[in-house]
Amino acid sequence: MDARIADPVPAAPPADAPAPAARAPRARRGPYRRLPVEQRREQLIAVALELFSRRAPEEVSLDDVAAAAEASRPLVYRYFPGGKQQLYEAALRTAAEELASRFVEPVRGTPTERLGHVLDRYFAFVGEHAAGYGALLRGGSVAENERTTAIVDEVRRAAYRSIIDQLGVEQPGPRLTLLVRAWISVVEVAALTWLDDSRREAQPVGDQPGEAARPTAGTAAELRDWLVDEFVVMFAATALHDPQTERVLRVMFAGVAESGPGAQLIDRLGSLLLGAAEGTGVDGADATDRSPQ
Repeated sequence: MDARIADPVPAAPPADAPAPAARAPRARRGPYRRLPVEQRREQLIAVALELFSRRAPEEVSLDDVAAAAEASRPLVYRYFPGGKQQLYEAALRTAAEELASRFVEPVRGTPTERLGHVLDRYFAFVGEHAAGYGALLRGGSVAENERTTAIVDEVRRAAYRSIIDQLGVEQPGPRLTLLVRAWISVVEVAALTWLDDSRREAQPVGDQPGEAARPTAGTAAELRDWLVDEFVVMFAATALHDPQTERVLRVMFAGVAESGPGAQLIDRLGSLLLGAAEGTGVDGADATDRSPQ
């Protein structure tokens, strides 16, 4: 058996040697704050949600959560015995409930105006929880499973129910259901694209002189307006094939002013389609004259 070498015994100081200066006391870690059970659990979820909003789930550890919450790792496990996965799902559900609440819109103003307000709150949420939102909707995260997918589907169902309620439809048919769900998918893709654009804009542009700015899909406000127009166009196209959607569309635009967003879109589409049928562009130039010289 290996014998350990004992720490050397320090030699006694000379009798006339000055007394050594007193050592400064070692800094001790302060005690963890004691919080009521439910308050502590909500705090851990809030801290985790903040971390997951800035980094992908696989990049966040329980130690990160514990440090940010000024708690210990065993304490985090006490509230979430399933570890990081359970904590992630709890944080995700909290975020999902908050996002679902942003679809609630008072029934005032035109349908397109109400839809614009909902999209403003939606993009605000996406900006606040960028990394978590992107990792969630793109999939492929190590934290993704059937439960997290179900939580995301709950948000989609909340969005669907909100839109159907705003349209005043009690029993939506298959075409109208497909229309609304397809548009929600378009919104998700637009939000992910907007996030990618925001990240690229945050990165420094190359040092090459005269390098052009990176093209983007637009600002959140520009995407909001485009998505509202997209909804109206998809609605009109579906109305050509579905009597229920046609009836709802007529009710939607019955009270829209001629200068409202929906009416302006119809006028612009009419000019565009008429110009296309006549072989000219929106500005009146003949399509055959647009070839490069």
